[in-house]
Amino acid sequence: MAKAIKQIKRIEISEEEKRKQDLQEIEDSLLKNKDALLDTLDLLKHMHDRGVIPLLSGLFAEGDKVLQILIKKADSKETANTLKNLLLMVGVLGTINVKQLEPILLKLNAGIARVSESKNDDDTIGYFDIVRSLKDPEINRSIALFFEFLKGMGSETGHLERTTQLPEHQAHHATADHHF
Repeated sequence: MAKAIKQIKRIEISEEEKRKQDLQEIEDSLLKNKDALLDTLDLLKHMHDRGVIPLLSGLFAEGDKVLQILIKKADSKETANTLKNLLLMVGVLGTINVKQLEPILLKLNAGIARVSESKNDDDTIGYFDIVRSLKDPEINRSIALFFEFLKGMGSETGHLERTTQLPEHQAHHATADHHF
């Protein structure tokens, strides 16, 4: 019958052997991530060439002074108003229906492209030229879209508006807004 193992001897790895294993592991990782490392080094080189690395180094070296300046600047009425306005704008951007906006933006881009391609020969346009151009289907469509836009701009949107005013000031402005 076999004897029970009562003592386990651990194989001790020498410091030199451990170092070789660690270097092999690092080398394998470097080879595995070669492209990412080369891209990162290229990015760091560009940042260094543009002066970003020395700038960041200076900011970290003077961290306490920079932080103190930032805190003083952040603790101003202008900064508070800027943050309120930014939050309000982000909120409004969240309400924009991008699917509805996309065709308008495409038409706007087409109009900009048309203007950039046109010759700037300073021709004057007369009343009859304007009336004649109304028969052009593209111009007619543009004018119709513009009038629809103006109708939308003129529609009542008070119930949709958000405010950053204190509640006690909102009641005052709500009654004042209806006296157009």
